[in-house]
Amino acid sequence: MKLTKGQKLIFIGDSITDCERNRPAGEGLFGALGKGYVGYVDALLQAVYPELGIRVINMGTSGHTVRDLKQRWQEDVIERKPDWLVVMIGTNDVWRQYDTPFIPDGHVYKEEYEQTLQALIAQTKPLAQGIVLMTPFYIESNAQDAMRATMDEYGDIVRRTAEQHGCLFVDTQAAFNKVLEQLYAATLAWDRVHPTAAGHMVLAKAFLKEIGFEWDRA
Repeated sequence: MKLTKGQKLIFIGDSITDCERNRPAGEGLFGALGKGYVGYVDALLQAVYPELGIRVINMGTSGHTVRDLKQRWQEDVIERKPDWLVVMIGTNDVWRQYDTPFIPDGHVYKEEYEQTLQALIAQTKPLAQGIVLMTPFYIESNAQDAMRATMDEYGDIVRRTAEQHGCLFVDTQAAFNKVLEQLYAATLAWDRVHPTAAGHMVLAKAFLKEIGFEWDRA
C-alpha cells in the first residue's frame, strides 16, 4: 500500500465528504470523521493495517464548491501539513447550475473550476508525498441526462489535472456506473447526489483500490 507508518491523510470536499464530521477538524472518537466514506476508510485502515497508525482527518464542508476550497485552503490544508491529500469537489459547482439556474452568483463554470483546481494542486504538490483527485459524480445511469453529462465534463477536468500534476486519480463515476448496472439510482442516493451507506462504501472501495489497499491481507 502507498501509505506508510504514521502518515497524516486529509480528505477535503463538500457534503459528501463532510457527513456531519466534527468541527473544527474531523478527527477523533465518537463519529468525529462523519458518517460517510471518510469514516469507512479510517475504519478499514485501522482494522486491516493497525500497525501503520494512519491519522485520518476530515475537512469536508457541506455546500462548498472549489471556489470555497480556495478560500480555506491555507488553513485547512497547507497549515495542517498532510502527507497525503484527497480532494473530491465539483458536485455543487455543477448542481447549482441546475437547481438554482436563476442565481448565477453560485455557479462555478468549467473555466473557473479548472483554473482554481489546477492552482490549488500546483501549490500543494511540492508539500505532500501524494495527492489523490476524485471526480465529482452524479448517481444517474442515463449518461444523456443534462446534469450527468455536465458532471462528466467536470470529471474530465479532474482527470486532466491529475495527469498534469502526477496525482493519483479515482473515477468515482465509473465506480458508481458499475453498481448502477444492477441497482436503480435511488437505491444508492435518493437525490442522486448524497449516497446511502452502500454508496459511500463504493467511494471508499474506489479510493482504497487506488492506494493499493489489500482487502485480504492477513
